[in-house]
Amino acid sequence: MRYFEEFEVGETVELGSYTISQEEIISFASQYDPQPFHVDPERAKDSFFGTLVASGWQTAGLYMRLLVLNLLNDTVSMGSPGLEELRWTKPVRPGDTLQARFTVLETIGSKSRPNLGIVKGKGEVLNQNGEVVMSLVSTGFFGRKPA
Repeated sequence: MRYFEEFEVGETVELGSYTISQEEIISFASQYDPQPFHVDPERAKDSFFGTLVASGWQTAGLYMRLLVLNLLNDTVSMGSPGLEELRWTKPVRPGDTLQARFTVLETIGSKSRPNLGIVKGKGEVLNQNGEVVMSLVSTGFFGRKPA
């Protein structure tokens, strides 16, 4: 298990990749973000994007999955108070292969709860061309090493 003390400012953790399909985009958006450019390939042709694109919320969900599977599940994660920033900078299209990474920006020992530390980090999702399609800044709570 990885504890708070083992996070180093500047460290980047590669979180793996995921290829998103048209069916997944439509299924997610039909349930959670049913805008025409997310659910209807024909209507999407006349949209700002010119093609079907994934909901930004789906991209955020995929990032979270990769973060949990490739980092948080191997730590003493104690939750998060939320995000400071979330940006969707490029559209995600069917067939895109998304790669995620997490970079540690800051580590702070909690003064009020000595059993935990706070890690502020930048999450990024890139497409197969190396373009950032989503970025966020988040704060997480992690358990400290037992004395």
